[in-house]
Amino acid sequence: MSTALVLIDIQKDYFPGGRMELVGSIEAAGAAARLLAAFRRASWPVFHIQHIAVQPGATFFVPGTAGLDIHPSVTPLPDEPVIIKHYPNSFRETCLLESLRQAEVNNILFCGMMTSMCVDATVRAAFDLGFTCTIAQDACAAPDIAFNGETIPARQVHGSFLGALGAVYAKIRTSDDILEGISAGRG
Repeated sequence: MSTALVLIDIQKDYFPGGRMELVGSIEAAGAAARLLAAFRRASWPVFHIQHIAVQPGATFFVPGTAGLDIHPSVTPLPDEPVIIKHYPNSFRETCLLESLRQAEVNNILFCGMMTSMCVDATVRAAFDLGFTCTIAQDACAAPDIAFNGETIPARQVHGSFLGALGAVYAKIRTSDDILEGISAGRG
């Protein structure tokens, strides 16, 4: 039984100065970097997901802009796959499922951005495809969201989505807890 790390859309546009800055993106990327380092030390499979906007009128992850680039804190190594996607669900019209199956992955640890969009869509799809899913709660970030004339703070958005995902779709754990498990050989 193999465990893979899937890093979703940890791209420059989500950071300060980017076109779609998320609350807590710097801290989330730091936690993701620690998990990435642990997976590399263990020689476990790692998959980077990169969103490229192709929809007319897209305002971020636009081709030809620096915001499209993966953040330097989690720069892929030459042997780590970077899977390009155009939709929130990282499995839709990509090779992610085939790549995970080729690596004989049963369990996936997810981190990335946005909790309320691409992380949510990808984790739900992974669960439906039969994977056992875990989300590193502090290695994900969300935006404030406007709804019915009200602004819902990112912290509440993040918590609501993780609460819903944790009810059925995934185990929700901290990076420290996950790293302790890796160090103890529990994954």
